[in-house]
Amino acid sequence: MKFGGTSVADIDRIRNVARHVKREVDAGHQVAVVTSAMAGTTNRLVEWCREAAVLHDAREYDAVVASGEQITAGLLAMTLEAMGITARSWQGWQLPIYTSEAHATARILDINGAELIARFKERNEVAVITGFQGVHRETGRITTLGRGGSDTSAVAIAAAIAAERCDIYTDVDGVYTTDPRVVPRAQRLDKIAFEEMLELASQGAKVLQVRSVELGMVHNVRIFVRSSFDKPEDIDPHATPPGTLICDEGEIMEQQVVTGIAFSKDEAQISVRRIEDKPGVAAAIFVPLAEANINVDMIVQNVSADGATTDLTFTVPAADFDRAKDTLNKAKSTIGYERVDGATDVTKVSVIGIGMRSHAGVAARAFQALAERRINIRAITTSEIKFSLLIDSAFTELAVRTLHSLYGLDKA
Repeated sequence: MKFGGTSVADIDRIRNVARHVKREVDAGHQVAVVTSAMAGTTNRLVEWCREAAVLHDAREYDAVVASGEQITAGLLAMTLEAMGITARSWQGWQLPIYTSEAHATARILDINGAELIARFKERNEVAVITGFQGVHRETGRITTLGRGGSDTSAVAIAAAIAAERCDIYTDVDGVYTTDPRVVPRAQRLDKIAFEEMLELASQGAKVLQVRSVELGMVHNVRIFVRSSFDKPEDIDPHATPPGTLICDEGEIMEQQVVTGIAFSKDEAQISVRRIEDKPGVAAAIFVPLAEANINVDMIVQNVSADGATTDLTFTVPAADFDRAKDTLNKAKSTIGYERVDGATDVTKVSVIGIGMRSHAGVAARAFQALAERRINIRAITTSEIKFSLLIDSAFTELAVRTLHSLYGLDKA
């Protein structure tokens, strides 16, 4: 069971979480709980780090920001004990959760779940574990996994102890066909395949962190997204509550052609104009960007009629727009382009569904529907179960609503 920051925002909400845990314990389940820091705590800790020193040591940054989850885990364990449930809090280094040494963006390498399993059997003890953090084996230093890392911690721990399921409790009651704030008729999905959820999460859906879905898919950990604000007493622990199960494709009897539509406004477009069309040009552009740790997404290349020059258009995160342009300016003599154009008023809209593998013309229908709404498409990329379109931000809501209706996602 994993609870996010809004679910543990204060003592009353921590008591609510404890009642959810008690319900599962009373039903005979062995329970491991992963907690985030209280809502707003991590932001405050990050701000203190910046105030202390703008160029702070990443190792000390991790030591500071990891403390938020430590507080929550301790408070929840206390609350459970007060309810008569045997519980103990664990920090990431105590299990231990071994990670890489990339402070603030560490990746989980290994988890020893043996001690938790032993305590389940011997003491019937609830393990309350700090999310978002681990330890680097060689240095013994605390590490953190980056924003949303508690989801990743929860799925990794579920894999390590061979859990029946990993329940992610959040402030929404599941995964929807698109953002309900944009499309009020968006429907909650009962089930979604790992691959589809991975695409939704990576293309802008904020319900789950991408790495947590990756881990679930690799280790086949069934993930259930549900609301922590449902009354604990009203839920039958032996029945299926409202929520969305993320599982293997084989568990889903009937696939929709399109499962969901994601969008991201945090995009910027860069076009490198009139580059000499010769081998090595793409490397000259994208290697410096990679060395600057700038993630490139959509890439479109247009060759001129005479075949002598080419234009390359691609997208980067909006936060990296200025750095990307500076990087290209520094490499201008190596690349040999005429000019760089850019835009930040763009949105990437992605249509996702495993059913696309066996249905032709799915993307063509979208192009026609958007054309009828006079929405211009700046760039297109496709994969086996997804296609993404880059459009002007002003048309985001119209495009998402149009596509949501086009593929019948408005209907239950």
